[in-house]
Amino acid sequence: MAKKNLVVLVDERGHNLYHRNGRLYTMEKMEAHRRGLLHRAVSVFIFNDRNQILLQKRASDKYHSAGKWSNTCCTHPLPGETPLAAAQRRLIEEMGMVATVTEAFTFSYQADTGNGLTEKEFDHVFVGCSSQNPNPNPNEVSDWKWVTKDELEQGLMTSPDDYTPWLAKCFARVTECRVKGRR
Repeated sequence: MAKKNLVVLVDERGHNLYHRNGRLYTMEKMEAHRRGLLHRAVSVFIFNDRNQILLQKRASDKYHSAGKWSNTCCTHPLPGETPLAAAQRRLIEEMGMVATVTEAFTFSYQADTGNGLTEKEFDHVFVGCSSQNPNPNPNEVSDWKWVTKDELEQGLMTSPDDYTPWLAKCFARVTECRVKGRR
């Protein structure tokens, strides 16, 4: 099985799980989502010099949350890959951009994403700065926009189904980190 289709299973504190033989416990991504098993994830939020947040609209053929607005990019770290390396890799793969990012916090969430899939993730949230407009991969992203905190708050309140569940769950903490200067 291709390493890129595997997720790393973790416990509720975000510690890697291991088989009895000491091997890292990984699972095929779709199977983990079908079974709703807790696994490691990464979410990236990029702010520009006007303090706007870069959002992406997920491509229409994504396996879940297709066509929904989300944070700048997200992924699952590959087995043996650090969350920071995964964040930097995926920023290039999805949005065609490079930025320095810093881990702001972690959180866990669970959400039904339809089609018999459940996101149950221990999410490492990264923030960074760039005023560069993205050059997104059309297989991953159908649209993008820079929005203010107020515009995103309004959208999440008036049209919550237009946004991914993890964005709604961590947005307030991301903006708190940004206001406090943690980048």
